[in-house]
Order: sequence, then structure tokens, then C-alpha cells
Amino acid sequence: MENTKVKVEMKGGGEFLIELYPEYAPETVENFINLVADGFYDGVGFHRIVDGFMAQGGDPDGTGMGGSGDTIRGEFAANGFAQNTLSHTRGVISMARSMDPDSASSQFFICYDDASFLDGQYAAFGKVIEGMETVDGFLDIERKPNSMGEEASPVEPIIMERVTIIED
Repeated sequence: MENTKVKVEMKGGGEFLIELYPEYAPETVENFINLVADGFYDGVGFHRIVDGFMAQGGDPDGTGMGGSGDTIRGEFAANGFAQNTLSHTRGVISMARSMDPDSASSQFFICYDDASFLDGQYAAFGKVIEGMETVDGFLDIERKPNSMGEEASPVEPIIMERVTIIED
């Protein structure tokens, strides 16, 4: 059976395709698929764009503090989940979380470059397999400092207009 694929259509044009890898993080993939199927990500943006690191989105509040209201177990080695050996390399998608290892909800991030220092600490669960140039384009949008002092908050919103599961 082929892995599930998710298409992300951006407001203003551009799209990208994510392939999900349940063999690394089954509960994380199931949570993501359920959120996509519910239309949760439609109209939600990317609120944190960090050069050379990653683009983070999936917060309905757009602040970095919001989520879906539900949390899932952190499927990564530091949390006793050894089967997740997917490395945080360019294009890999992983769940954002707070300091609590079981706090992931709806926020995720896409790596721009090698971020393997996150391996075993965050639940990587898929990869952008088409359209990474769309994600790279987020870096061209003017950003202002966020609450952590990073030049990472887009001045103009970067919105996922429609996120859908691709049926083969």
C-alpha cells in the first residue's frame, strides 16, 4: 500500500505535496490525516519562518500558542519511541510541541536544511516530495521579530488555502 499524500494549496498560488510516513510515527500521521480530513488546516497559516531552519504552521491562532484542542504522544526516541528514525533533513515535516514531549497538537514544521540536531527530540512524520520551491518562497516574504526575537513572523500572512488528502 502506498503512503498517504497530502496536497497543500497556498493562498495566492503555489502548492506542495507531502508524503506521510506512518512507519516512523503512526499516531502522528493518523492525527495529521484526521485534521486534514476535517478541514482544520484550510485558511490556517505559517507563522514562523526561519532562514536556514524551518517554516512552522498549523496554528489556528497564528501566534505559535494555538492548536486543535487535542494533544498526542510524542513519537520520538527521547520520549521512549525508538522506531522514529526519520532524520530532520531538507523537506522533512515534523510536529512542533512545547517543552512537554506529549504536547503536539496541530502545529508542524518543514525543514529548510539539515536540522538533524532535532532527531530523537521531535516527531518527524513525512516529507515534501513536490513543490519545495513553494515552501522556499516563504523565505522571500518580509518578516518582523517574533516573541523570541527571531526575524520570523511574516508581515503578510502565508495561508494554506486548501489542504486535502490525495486519493490514488
